[in-house]
Amino acid sequence: MNKPLLALAVTASLAAAAVVQAQSARDYISVVGSSTVYPFTTVVAEQFGKSTKFKTPKIESTGTGGGFKLFCAGVGPEHPDVSNASRAIKTSEIESCAKNGVTDIVEVKIGYDGIVFANAKGAPWVKLTRAQIYLALAKTVPDPKDPTKLVANPYQNWSQIDAGLPNAKIEVLGPPPTSGTRDAFVELVMDHGCETFPAIKALKDGDPKQFKAVCQTMREDGSFIEAGENDNLIVQKLVANKSAFGIFGYSFMEENLDKVQGSIVEGHSPTFEEIAAGKYPIARPLFFYVKKAHVGVIPGLKEFVNEFVSEKSFGTDGYLADKGLIPLPDAERKSVTAAARELKTIGSK
Repeated sequence: MNKPLLALAVTASLAAAAVVQAQSARDYISVVGSSTVYPFTTVVAEQFGKSTKFKTPKIESTGTGGGFKLFCAGVGPEHPDVSNASRAIKTSEIESCAKNGVTDIVEVKIGYDGIVFANAKGAPWVKLTRAQIYLALAKTVPDPKDPTKLVANPYQNWSQIDAGLPNAKIEVLGPPPTSGTRDAFVELVMDHGCETFPAIKALKDGDPKQFKAVCQTMREDGSFIEAGENDNLIVQKLVANKSAFGIFGYSFMEENLDKVQGSIVEGHSPTFEEIAAGKYPIARPLFFYVKKAHVGVIPGLKEFVNEFVSEKSFGTDGYLADKGLIPLPDAERKSVTAAARELKTIGSK
């Protein structure tokens, strides 16, 4: 064999060896991301492991933001295949992915979840507005004596915000900035509550940066406590402190109804029916994202996606609904299933 042909053969052999090495480097699916989506993905992974020839996927709860950092770090078996998310991926995260060679990303919307403002079972059942929650948790709020001015949050007790609320210290355990639940809570509660005050709403067009700072910066005086990604820890603390509240997903509350209860927000309870009907005001979609470059390399990845979007899984009578996932409407679910099975990537037509 002449030298050019030999070199070509060696190159091809090395390339084939690299593919084999990549294929054999990991024989299970790696999933990271949202603590809210984690229990749903875990159930799908268990079903998948039992009913197929593939290994049960490994699921890690890292928070939505933390999951995207890991997911976007690169292509190859040392990087995750799937990232769970309790919000849609941001443009900045797509750009971060692209810089590291992660360009073909499949977005799969799996259903809806509510965010609950919960306290311990047996504690007073509270009715709140988003404006009241904003006043309780924001670092800066309108001056109670002159609403045209902004001051450091003066409220220490709930009853100072509204006489109809408990005469108890404001103490709320919530998710950290890396959490998709935190992002959704800020958008659906803090921003909305903030805008009910004319002086702050005027900032939205005049000074958007200041508007964002006023609405989204949580107080740091001990009334709002970042409790990490561990929702179980929040429940334990609520049980120990009957006057405290916690922020987490509806599905997690559903698992712990013997210990906690969800507050009524603007006249609506955090129930399956109210969220599915679009009435409960703090609800958001849930997703998972797939690295298309890993399909065909990591065993069972495409089959795992197909299991997740099957009717027996995320359908109206599927096993995920039994776990608290609010299913997508029929037409949207069919569309999502078709796109997921085709592995349609973000931005493709």
